[in-house]
Amino acid sequence: MTNCGLGDLLRTAGFLNSRGFLTATCALITVALPVRWLSNQSGALRDVYVVAHQDDWQLFMGDVAAENLRSKPQSRFVYLTAGDEGRDSTYWETRERAALASTHVAAGLVGRSDSNSCAAIVVRQHEIRRCSVGNTDSFFLRLPDGRRNGAGFSRYHNQSMRRLLARKITAITAVDGSATYQGWDDLVSTVGELVDDTSDLTALVHTTDPSVAVNPHDHFDHRMAGLLIAELRKRENLAVRYYVGYALATRADNRSNEQARVKTAIFLAYDQEMMRVNKNWSAYREHPAFYSECMLRTYVRTLRAR
Repeated sequence: MTNCGLGDLLRTAGFLNSRGFLTATCALITVALPVRWLSNQSGALRDVYVVAHQDDWQLFMGDVAAENLRSKPQSRFVYLTAGDEGRDSTYWETRERAALASTHVAAGLVGRSDSNSCAAIVVRQHEIRRCSVGNTDSFFLRLPDGRRNGAGFSRYHNQSMRRLLARKITAITAVDGSATYQGWDDLVSTVGELVDDTSDLTALVHTTDPSVAVNPHDHFDHRMAGLLIAELRKRENLAVRYYVGYALATRADNRSNEQARVKTAIFLAYDQEMMRVNKNWSAYREHPAFYSECMLRTYVRTLRAR
């Protein structure tokens, strides 16, 4: 496709005015593509997206997720951290709603995106928030954001998945105090139950690539998500797709115009919900060049089940 930025895509789609500001139409974005759900047959795949933060799958695999949501019977999203960035609940709860708004758009649903069914469930004695949108379930573990370098934030006692894996801390507690995971193994086992339950659906896991060689300079929370799934893959017969994260900034454009349009609409649904609460919380406005590049690129490698 042509080398255009997110701003060009937004203007073409009517989501950005001539001064570069998002228009009110963003709140009504839908992906105008047919929804095709397969029958819930034995051997069918369930796509499971295990990510660190609430905007990760939209940026790094959004176009893939949209296609899968239209062709698979069920999908799950597992958000490991609250994405709090050391802030209070107003911020991270908004990020959860923004993630669900993206899911609403990716699934091709119409109508209000805030009519989601949410409730607490218990997995391995840990309380986890589950929200259902269409044929998807989203699970929010609400672990503390580890900061890009994995050192954590003082508000949440510098807890992070990186420090948990390195055994610099022996446990990690959700930012709302809803659950405490007693070590890395406890966390991996809990996510394992979310990924692969007793249904007839075979899990295909999508996550960020933990390889420093393939995906250099990434956020440590992204890398921990990939390492968690790598550990889980040692225990279970999982097929995994690893996606490039921040290293997309160094890659060439490889999405078609249609794929970029779909990816952009999904990301905008997230960003619009953030700005609905606080206009300063727009991810795009913080790093417009980087987010523009993400819309034009998706890089993935596949590890098949053994």
